[in-house]
Amino acid sequence: MSAGAQKADVAVKTGTFGNDYESLSTWQCPEWFKDAKFGIWAHWGPQCQAEDGDWYARFMYYEGSGQYNFHVSHFGNPATFGLKDLCNAWKAEQWNPQELVNLYKSVGARYFMVLGNHHDNFDLWDSPYQEWNSVNVGPKKDLVKGWSEACKAAGLPLGVSIHASHAWTWLEPSQKFDGNLTKADGAGEWWEGLDPQELYAQNHPHSTGWEQSRTIHSQWDWGNGASLPSAAYKQKFQNRVLQLINDYNPDLLYFDDTAMPFYGCDEQVGKNILQHYYNHSAAQHGGQQQVVVTGKQLTPEQKDYMMWDVERGVPDRPQEAYWQTCTCIGQWHYDQNVYNRNGYKSGATVIRMLIDVVSKNGNLLLNIPVRGNGSIDDKERQVLADIKAWMDINGESIYGTRMWKTFGEGPLAEAANPMNAQGFNEGQKYSAQDVRYVQAPHAQKGATTVYATIMAWPAAGSFTFKALAKSPDCGKVKAVTLLGGGKVKFKQHEGGLTVQVPTTHPNDIAPVFRITVK
Repeated sequence: MSAGAQKADVAVKTGTFGNDYESLSTWQCPEWFKDAKFGIWAHWGPQCQAEDGDWYARFMYYEGSGQYNFHVSHFGNPATFGLKDLCNAWKAEQWNPQELVNLYKSVGARYFMVLGNHHDNFDLWDSPYQEWNSVNVGPKKDLVKGWSEACKAAGLPLGVSIHASHAWTWLEPSQKFDGNLTKADGAGEWWEGLDPQELYAQNHPHSTGWEQSRTIHSQWDWGNGASLPSAAYKQKFQNRVLQLINDYNPDLLYFDDTAMPFYGCDEQVGKNILQHYYNHSAAQHGGQQQVVVTGKQLTPEQKDYMMWDVERGVPDRPQEAYWQTCTCIGQWHYDQNVYNRNGYKSGATVIRMLIDVVSKNGNLLLNIPVRGNGSIDDKERQVLADIKAWMDINGESIYGTRMWKTFGEGPLAEAANPMNAQGFNEGQKYSAQDVRYVQAPHAQKGATTVYATIMAWPAAGSFTFKALAKSPDCGKVKAVTLLGGGKVKFKQHEGGLTVQVPTTHPNDIAPVFRITVK
């Protein structure tokens, strides 16, 4: 056993929140998160050392795959240079967390998410329950601490994403290579004294039914022949998360799981984490918890005690419970091929997705992939500059807003856009016929401020917002201003509110009209 495995378990904090779903469902989404709307994520860990895309630590063990071939040509056979060695090769030598966090804040992010660990099972903080961490191996730095200190200096809430519950099955392809090494095999090696099984967790029979598959999505919920994790593995995972909460006080936890970690084979770990986290936060905030936990593919009941995260997608209708979508301008892990083929999402694509998400009661979390050395590239910086240019003019239509009586109108507002599993329905072709609405949170002297955004610039001249037609339900429009462009002429009638779109554009992406309704 490793030293980490011998440590005493972290006690689950007790308090207002109990260990049952009824008690946990008294959780409420904090107002700071509802106001924030836009966050940026650094999905960055040892797999980025290869700069060859997502799920590298799994596919590098699939003989014949593109990532296997890349690995052999750049690092050698994974039997001798495997995941453990990739972690050690990763030095993060150009990482400047304060510069990046300040940049993201200037662009418009109102919270920042860091990777705590991925399915590779490598902790990116000084983790006493996982000896394979960024202080002991690779960068020799506490990365979560560095990000956290940068966030505190910038005044941004900190989120941490945790993905390691699936390492048990996700790393099974390593069993044919170096995945079954033990501590005794390390004599004379650079990793002498470390136990590879604390990283690979492969001292168990291989799952059945998907040995030839390139993914494990059919077993993500611990079914269809998945090898089930041991009690020790689950306890170790729980200890890691509770210690992270105690030592780093994150404002947001993101789990890359259907609902909670190990849901489908063991609900207790997830309940323990929620109980601990909510009580921990309440103890720091006068009895009122102020944190968010996200999970994928939640039932309506589950949305009462945690938040729904949609991956690379947007619901086609507004949601009653507050939610978040997470997406990326490229691959989740940095991929040099995406850079080479100019494959990043544009700033315009990101902004239009943000506008749509906010109109439906959600937040957008955007990953900017970080290179192995800790820097971001010039094309990513240009995307960020384009986002900032729009946000600097139109941010008041995003931050602190709430849903209006209708979220939008136009072809996409009327169309169905079903999700695939946890999301994966992004890529909508927003046009100058599509409109999205939000309102300012508080009426001023009997007036409501509505923000109407046309998702792409229409031709100069008349444009009609149908939802603002003259009626007792709507009220009387008193003023219309184009953000960044000044007051515009308008006429409210039974068919809508017709405004005059100018020939000059204060930005290139989407016009926002501030409408005062009496």
